[in-house]
Amino acid sequence: MKLLARSGQPPVHRMSVADARADIDAFLPQLSGRAAPVGEIVDRTIEGSARRMRVRLYRPAGAVARLLPAILYFHGGGWVTGSLEAYDLPCRYICARTGCAVVAVDYRLAPEHKFPAAIEDAVAAFRWLSTNAVSLGIDPARLIVAGDSAGATIATVLARLVRDDPRPPCLQWLFYPATDLGLDSGSYKSCGEGFMLTRAEMEWSRGHYLNSLDEVADPRASPLRADDLAGVASTLIYTAGFDPLRDEGKAYADRLTAAGVKTIHREFESLIHGFAGMRGAIQAAARAMDDMVAGLRHELAQLGR
Repeated sequence: MKLLARSGQPPVHRMSVADARADIDAFLPQLSGRAAPVGEIVDRTIEGSARRMRVRLYRPAGAVARLLPAILYFHGGGWVTGSLEAYDLPCRYICARTGCAVVAVDYRLAPEHKFPAAIEDAVAAFRWLSTNAVSLGIDPARLIVAGDSAGATIATVLARLVRDDPRPPCLQWLFYPATDLGLDSGSYKSCGEGFMLTRAEMEWSRGHYLNSLDEVADPRASPLRADDLAGVASTLIYTAGFDPLRDEGKAYADRLTAAGVKTIHREFESLIHGFAGMRGAIQAAARAMDDMVAGLRHELAQLGR
């Protein structure tokens, strides 16, 4: 836990954006465990909504299927920090353990690119992947949208925006998403300080991401506030017991269920926000990731039945 304290570092909300980005890029790989073996890693540049953007394609070692399921992955970092490099080890692990191709997206970050730039990039990345899936050795009928924290928020907003596409996602795989930027759920009161992610850090991220607080009500920023969630992809959603985002994650799972969406929610009661990137430092986080991978593999196995 000494490592988690970031000894000598100020809290993120007191950092400049540049320092916060450098901190995450240096800090996360220390927690993420050893590099899992994968078969291939290729960086590509694709057309985004407003610029060309990078994606990183991971393929599992020893893959024999002609067309693999693919996970379109959006990294966390509060819409402000995070990068393909910082999340390389988690993406390798996901690829190796799920047997899926992983396509990690280098979406635009705030404050240089405010809301809804990240969402627009996500939609562009999904439609590029859907269109080019077969040429990439990917099954267009088995596209999963996934992410952690802010990346999970992006993924689930994307799932709603493309639900009427000819080839919508088949699953959502969401790790502790932020679903309401009002920042006023009960877990903000009980877990808003002292558990790594703080209310102050969320306010810092929100301030950089949104153009104004009026956008809190926009369902592309706060997916819990969407009027209609019917018809989105089946969802696996995971929350952490000591996380200010815990209650809104559960509330979102309840909304999805009420809308008729097959939803499986699991709370890892002993863990904190960000545990998916802590597999190498916290044994309970490693076990949780193994459970989450098993859940995804189970749901994928049901698709062809």
